[in-house]
Amino acid sequence: MSDNIADKVIVITGASSGLGEATARHLAECGATVVIGARRADRIEALAQELNAAGYRALAVATDVTVAHQVKSLVDTAVRAFGRVDVMLNNAGLMPLAPLERLRVDEWDRMIDVNIKGVLDGIAAALPHMKAKKSGHIINVSSVYGHVVDPGAAVYCATKFAVRALSEGLRKEVKPYNIRTTIISPGVVKTELHDHIGEQDIQDQTKAFVAEVGVPAATFARTVAFAVNEPDDVDINEILFRPTAQSV
Repeated sequence: MSDNIADKVIVITGASSGLGEATARHLAECGATVVIGARRADRIEALAQELNAAGYRALAVATDVTVAHQVKSLVDTAVRAFGRVDVMLNNAGLMPLAPLERLRVDEWDRMIDVNIKGVLDGIAAALPHMKAKKSGHIINVSSVYGHVVDPGAAVYCATKFAVRALSEGLRKEVKPYNIRTTIISPGVVKTELHDHIGEQDIQDQTKAFVAEVGVPAATFARTVAFAVNEPDDVDINEILFRPTAQSV
């Protein structure tokens, strides 16, 4: 059943691959209009064309979530084209794992910009529209690493803990406006996320682990759909899922 997904206007960042792409496909198939953003314009344009050709509704807008006005333009474009934004999925993220002692300061900065500031940019872009109509749903993507900390993942974990803190603060603040909030924390999922790891030894280890226990990105897409599809008086605040084989 997808009665509460059909005809919703859903904005998705980081939609050029992985979790975002899988979710755009799934929600479009459930009857939603998807407005997809990512830096790789060619990838999201191709996805939008594919979905529209299949009879679904999709619009692509080139978006770098570290540039606030681009995220605002993504959401404003959705509102101009379709009259509103019902769901904002702040999905864009990076995971360049490395021990702190390797001093990958450039990667720390980039993770903070994308994983934390990018989520804030999405909230800032969507919230005024949702407040005005006293309706909406903001979904932020954390991680299992927003619940536990492992060596080599300290900065990434810090960004994902921050997403959970921001989301809980948002939940408490938007109650007067009837806005729903959800944090989704995936475990190991097979995506391109691990290609961002700059340290080759860690990338090789991580990819081997993902290949062994990871689940498809469609798992995340179904989780998003579950949260969106619940009746408007039900607020699914947090979902943590792992592959059955994942112990961490």
